[in-house]
Amino acid sequence: MIEHAVEELTPIVGTRPACRALGAAPATIYRRRNPPTPRPKRPKPPPARALSGEECKAVLDVLHSERFVDCSPAHTWAALLDEGRYLASERTMYRLLAAEGETGDRRDQLVHPHYERPELLAQRPNELWSWDITKLLGPAKWTYFYLYVILDVFSRYVVGWTIQHRESARVAKQLIAQAVEQQGIDPGQLTIHADRGSSMRSKPLAPATRLADLGVTKTHSRPYTSTDNPYSEAQFKTLKYRPDFPNRFDAIPVRQELRTAVLRLVQPRP
Repeated sequence: MIEHAVEELTPIVGTRPACRALGAAPATIYRRRNPPTPRPKRPKPPPARALSGEECKAVLDVLHSERFVDCSPAHTWAALLDEGRYLASERTMYRLLAAEGETGDRRDQLVHPHYERPELLAQRPNELWSWDITKLLGPAKWTYFYLYVILDVFSRYVVGWTIQHRESARVAKQLIAQAVEQQGIDPGQLTIHADRGSSMRSKPLAPATRLADLGVTKTHSRPYTSTDNPYSEAQFKTLKYRPDFPNRFDAIPVRQELRTAVLRLVQPRP
């Protein structure tokens, strides 16, 4: 609006008096009347001390080498300088990597594998078992007993359980072997599912060792996904939410109340 008013007053009082009266900048008015012609950009000449193509390739070869492929340019530059080698400045190394689109993190980072959602189907007894370990409060603070339970998914039948002073892969191995023997499991018949606890993923239970000898297939839940092992989790919650479930238990040798509370849920049915 102000520019149009200046143009209307210019033939009467002139451009500068019109700008002073309306508070406009004369340079802006003149620039709008005669816009400057853009000058073509001249290519910037390379500096006299710029690296040649062979020297740039030598620097990139060092950065891509097996020794420095996971190292930052700062680390590479310092390591070479300690050895008495100077190929280029640290900033030049960054600039050469940027030209190649390689300015991301060069460190060897941990890549988590993709875990598929376990989809297991039980169509008959002793085809799919689920097992887990839960803590039971002991007689004093920070003391626990550990309840191991193996559950048949098809019938919800408890095929094996035990209570121990600690969580141990050796105990779990013995309990699974005993349950397999008692149930008369044939090789290739059974799949055992568990979460990703330390005892569940331990070497004594690795597929290449004990379970393979028993002819049992082992599967695991996805990390931090308790719903992948719902039957054992729901069973433990049902156990601990019983009205008569005690807050704490005595020592295992004197465990009459422990047996009374636990056997109601986990003792195998006749």
